[in-house]
Amino acid sequence: MDLGKYLKNGLIGVSALILVGPRLIPGADRPAPVHFGAISLLAGIRPAVTGDATTKGILLAKSYAALRAFAGAVRPLSHPKALESAFRSYFAYMAAHPDEVRKPVLYFVDYGLPSTEPRGYIFDMRALKVLEGPFTVAHGRGSSRTQYGTPTRFSNAPGSAATSLGLYLAESIYQFHGHTGGRSYSSIGLRLKGVSTGFNDRALARGVVAHGAPYVTGTRAGRSEGCPAMEQERARRVLPELAEGGMVFLFAPDQKWMSDDPWVVASAD
Repeated sequence: MDLGKYLKNGLIGVSALILVGPRLIPGADRPAPVHFGAISLLAGIRPAVTGDATTKGILLAKSYAALRAFAGAVRPLSHPKALESAFRSYFAYMAAHPDEVRKPVLYFVDYGLPSTEPRGYIFDMRALKVLEGPFTVAHGRGSSRTQYGTPTRFSNAPGSAATSLGLYLAESIYQFHGHTGGRSYSSIGLRLKGVSTGFNDRALARGVVAHGAPYVTGTRAGRSEGCPAMEQERARRVLPELAEGGMVFLFAPDQKWMSDDPWVVASAD
């Protein structure tokens, strides 16, 4: 798709976004309130017809505005299209299911980076701000051979204990119970509905959730059963903000997934 073509044709006011400029907090690794009252110049646009040129222009422009806002704050990235894939998916799903995306909050993880490197962020997609991050996030034990490293295998299959890539809708909060090192623990959990058909749509049945875990620290993350687990204190703080209508996007430079995920390609030509 030719971005310049849509901008020059005046389908939307991207120039207004560029002139106003979003506020962001580069590299913020501390709690920050979610201000749902902040209004984006594009937030009220609801395309009447999906799949046409106008809708695609709107989705691309929203993604472009988000990229401008976050590109300097989210580093390093494992692939040049990591953020673009997340934002394309987020806005495409929001356009198709506006009643489901009730909170402008996106939890993004770049699994192309090792578990010893901070790779998770919480974005306010309306105000275009980094609310939290970067921070360490666990991947599934079925996705890597060693305790610490970069995941290379992703699966939607029950029993795989692997991370599933793609877009998720955040559902309800609950009391999570897990085991690590032969000991049980409790934490806050967030149910996730996988909406990337064929890649993560078995998440609820598999019990893949976001939760806090003692094996995730500020400097490294152990392996989960496929869950994007974070530090326990952070989970208590941020997961309620995602619940009931926020979204989660798990990225890795996996070519098959990048080419076939329905939401990654939804607004592409």
